[in-house]
Amino acid sequence: MVVHQSVLSTIHCINPHCSSPIQPWGNNFCQNCGTPLLLNDRYIPLRQLGSGGFSKIYIVWDLETQTERILKVLVESSPKALELFDQEAWVLASLRHSGIPKVEPEDYFHLRKQKIKSEVGHSTQWFLPCLVMEKIDGYTLEEILEQHPQGCPDKWVIRWLSQAVEILWELHRRKIIHRDIKPSNLMVRVSQTSQHQPKKTDRLVMIDFGGAKQIGTYRIGPRETVAKRSTTRLISPGYSPPEQIAGGEIGPFTDFYALGRTCIHLLTGQYPAELEDPSTGKLKWRQLKAVHPAFADLLDDMVNLDVAQRPATAAEIQVRLAKIYRRKKRSVGISSLATAVQNSFTTKVTRLGQAINRLSIKISKIFNQIVEGSIDTIWEMVLGGVGGSIGATFGLIFAYWSGLGDRISLLANLMFFVSGVPLKVGPELVVFGLAGLGTGVGLTDVGGLGQRRRYWRASFMGIIGYILGGLCWQFAQAGTSFYTTREDLIILEVMGKLSVGVATGIITLGLGLRKHHSIQALIVAAITVIVFASLGNFKIFPELFLEFVVVSKSQPSLLEFFTSITFFGLLGCTAGFCLGVSHYIMMPILRWLGLR
Repeated sequence: MVVHQSVLSTIHCINPHCSSPIQPWGNNFCQNCGTPLLLNDRYIPLRQLGSGGFSKIYIVWDLETQTERILKVLVESSPKALELFDQEAWVLASLRHSGIPKVEPEDYFHLRKQKIKSEVGHSTQWFLPCLVMEKIDGYTLEEILEQHPQGCPDKWVIRWLSQAVEILWELHRRKIIHRDIKPSNLMVRVSQTSQHQPKKTDRLVMIDFGGAKQIGTYRIGPRETVAKRSTTRLISPGYSPPEQIAGGEIGPFTDFYALGRTCIHLLTGQYPAELEDPSTGKLKWRQLKAVHPAFADLLDDMVNLDVAQRPATAAEIQVRLAKIYRRKKRSVGISSLATAVQNSFTTKVTRLGQAINRLSIKISKIFNQIVEGSIDTIWEMVLGGVGGSIGATFGLIFAYWSGLGDRISLLANLMFFVSGVPLKVGPELVVFGLAGLGTGVGLTDVGGLGQRRRYWRASFMGIIGYILGGLCWQFAQAGTSFYTTREDLIILEVMGKLSVGVATGIITLGLGLRKHHSIQALIVAAITVIVFASLGNFKIFPELFLEFVVVSKSQPSLLEFFTSITFFGLLGCTAGFCLGVSHYIMMPILRWLGLR
């Protein structure tokens, strides 16, 4: 299509000081101020679209592509304004994404004009920085929100969030932080007028990159380095996170906070600052809008005041959104990541690239989970073993050299009778109890596996678990001299094997695990029994090191001393290993099978 004079009879001078900017079609220069009307030998300004901040916006006709485009002209001459404008131009020129306005390197230019001082004959030059970009046909989310003052449907907001995160994934991959996400800077691209009723085929576009910041090491503009650009601070009240307002370190989490607050604004129809709790600064919004709990939890995490509690990457948000789609049983065709692949690129090559990137994210996530699980498990094993050994050492000292063990034995009347079997309770109870206490402290001190650190509870359950485990083992040993039938002896042998499982299972109940405590305790107990039985059957450890040690004399021999320490260290190490297997392997399998 070619624009003829019969269609448009006027064009617009972009000189901000021109007193008569409307000019007849066909003029190459403004008849009033002499400013060129053919820009960069390619663009003809048709009309002014609006103004805001430091710039004026025009619609221009591109003679080369025969399409309308957007021209942004900087009318503020301050260094900061020029810096932000220059930054936006270079950021947009470096990006290629359907959710970002397209800009070619040659689309950023300066319109220069010679100004002559008539009295003395001197001349000076002024220039207008110009940026031509793709024209987005559609509405900003702020305009859509004006049509829905009570808030937008949650399915719209979930779709917008998914598409915005897809765009942020591309930005953050390039080490670029937008820093100014809000409803007015997000547009819905539509193919035709829809009266602010977005459709599934409409796509989100992120605009206004004047505040974007490069956090990598390479330059994004020809004039200044990233270190120099970092001094420019940009704040949008109600959306900018605390660290950005305070001038602190920024990163992907900065954009996630602003995007989360934007989504809450879209859901509730209320400005985020009006929802803040004056005492805590947190948003009170969930009672205003009924949304899926998982989606509400995601938004609360995104706007958490603690940076460490927000999602770390765009991929993490995409994974959580995919789970939300599945739980709500909405037919979205494909998951959010697959939607990103299908709608983000227009060629098979770019789609293949996105698929590879998605695969690398999944592999990276699996690898990170393996590394995280291995580190947690190793630390549980180390501190569990060390705690058990230290506890056993102090237990032996207190039980046999301080007299504490004899007094405890006397308080227990030195004798229990269980089913007619005389079970002597001696100073070893102190050893069992302190070994359990040390193991409980060691296992909970790691803080892994999603534990709540409750030292007193872990210590108490460790004492109870190890004492009960030790008594089970003693009962099994003492019973062999009183029960002679084959069935009874088998039961006693099984009880002896289960004694280590009793100890670790009970201590697991006190570790502050967040879900399914009883199930995890049973799993840990079962795996402990299997491990100790395997160590004995395969002769990896001597049998002496795989059972509760009872000192045969008033004081332990050197062998009994080190055997006891080794046993409780091995038991604590095994408990840590079993906790890791339960949390990272068995529980995910059970959840996959339907455990809720």
